[in-house]
Amino acid sequence: MNTFTVKKVLNNNVLIALDQGQSEVVLIGNGIGFHHKKKENIDEKAIEKLFVLRNAKEQENYKKLLPNIDEPLLQSIIEAIGIIRNRSQEMLNEAIHVALTDHILFAVNRLKNGLEIRNPFLAETKVLYPFEYEIAAEMVDYINHHLAINLPEGEVGFIALHVHSAITDKKLSDINKYSQLVTQFIDIIESQLSIRVNREGIEYIRLVRHIRYTIERVLKGERIEEPEKIASLLKREYPTCYNLAWKLVKIMQQTMKKPVYEAEAVYLTMHLQRLNQKYE
Repeated sequence: MNTFTVKKVLNNNVLIALDQGQSEVVLIGNGIGFHHKKKENIDEKAIEKLFVLRNAKEQENYKKLLPNIDEPLLQSIIEAIGIIRNRSQEMLNEAIHVALTDHILFAVNRLKNGLEIRNPFLAETKVLYPFEYEIAAEMVDYINHHLAINLPEGEVGFIALHVHSAITDKKLSDINKYSQLVTQFIDIIESQLSIRVNREGIEYIRLVRHIRYTIERVLKGERIEEPEKIASLLKREYPTCYNLAWKLVKIMQQTMKKPVYEAEAVYLTMHLQRLNQKYE
């Protein structure tokens, strides 16, 4: 049986323990510190409901946050992270505990001081990560209800990126970079084609998701079939969209430091032309 032995209780919700190999871990769970004392064993059944930090750096960073956070807020964040686990049914990257606790602590303090940071990537985040956005909305509802505060919708977008990072094991910095790239593309497209895209429209959703899947293919080095006849036709018939597609491809190459195959420009041209026709 997998058990932990309590080494030190940090507060009602966090304690330091030793695993069976005598490695130090941080255990997180509402009321865990209240119910367990030093040298007491915690059995496997109880552990299933807890979060375990094994990475030494994550442990230290998490412990540094604790003096700055009151108990009701910490309990709400722990429950909110539990929502991610329950909804996704995934093993979460343990970095979520430091990153999200720090983010929500900062957001709540801003709110108390009458400050709000606008989320310029909200519309793109909704489309890029609909499942994660849904989870984040539930988390924010929970926190708002239990703390009697009103975190704005922009926070749902920020937290959705943390959720995506936790369940896919991708770096938050990379997710932010590629989300910003999508937003940059939309701004360039609107400027070059002299249009304003309806963020609720199906064309916008199709375009953003196409850009997302393009980014994912580039990251994986995947190559899609190159339709040569279509490429020459698009170049001749729709030069504005074709040239714009290549401009975006070059920005993608520079940002991602990876090659982007010509076929991606062809399919992007088709999406741009469909969008342009909609707003003509």
